[in-house]
Amino acid sequence: MVERLQKYMAYCGIASRRKCESIILQGRVKVNGETIKSLGTKIDDKVDKITVDDLEIEKENKKVYILLNKPTGYVSTVKDERGRNTILDIVKVKERIYPIGRLDYNTSGIIILTNDGEVYNKVAHPKMEKNKVYVAVIKGIPSKEDIDKFKNGVNIDGYITAKADFNILNVNKSKNNSKVRIKIHEGKNRQIRKMCDAIGHPVISLTRISIGNINVGNLEEGKWRYLNEDEIKYIKN
Repeated sequence: MVERLQKYMAYCGIASRRKCESIILQGRVKVNGETIKSLGTKIDDKVDKITVDDLEIEKENKKVYILLNKPTGYVSTVKDERGRNTILDIVKVKERIYPIGRLDYNTSGIIILTNDGEVYNKVAHPKMEKNKVYVAVIKGIPSKEDIDKFKNGVNIDGYITAKADFNILNVNKSKNNSKVRIKIHEGKNRQIRKMCDAIGHPVISLTRISIGNINVGNLEEGKWRYLNEDEIKYIKN
């Protein structure tokens, strides 16, 4: 089958198609021994030999879809240059998997991992509007004005965030903090932390409890499971 190189790499479970494009531009991919450094190359998987970092790749026949309840203290990448623990130290399967989106080192909660490059944008891209719900403990007790500002969009790094939901679950006056439920459909780097900073109520702790219709349920922190048929159908469609 003739197809674009980055699409083939994604099918092989190397990374998302967008990340595969970056790997190509880094000069890490060879087709029949020739290094490819530009996008647009097409390959025939029946004829051509493709390597990434000098290791031959082939399509993963078995697609896997995994839900992890990530603890804090792990990075949601395949490798970490600083030697920190990654989510692949928890999820150990024979397939080459990668995370869809990220949770930062100090954030816990659910994240999906797969070797299916076609589903990446269906979960991660903001235009697909799969809402992500978080529970946070923040400093202080936000006013109605603070909450309205958060809901209607704040300026983070020169970007105005889209409309969001923000509800106070409970208030601890003795500790001067609040437990809140936040719903967004974007996924900018450290977005919720930056949004809370913008209204003057920094995050103390943060946990993601749902991605669209997929919820943490009774999945314990540090544990993982395979998505069920309904969940797989949901992220594909």
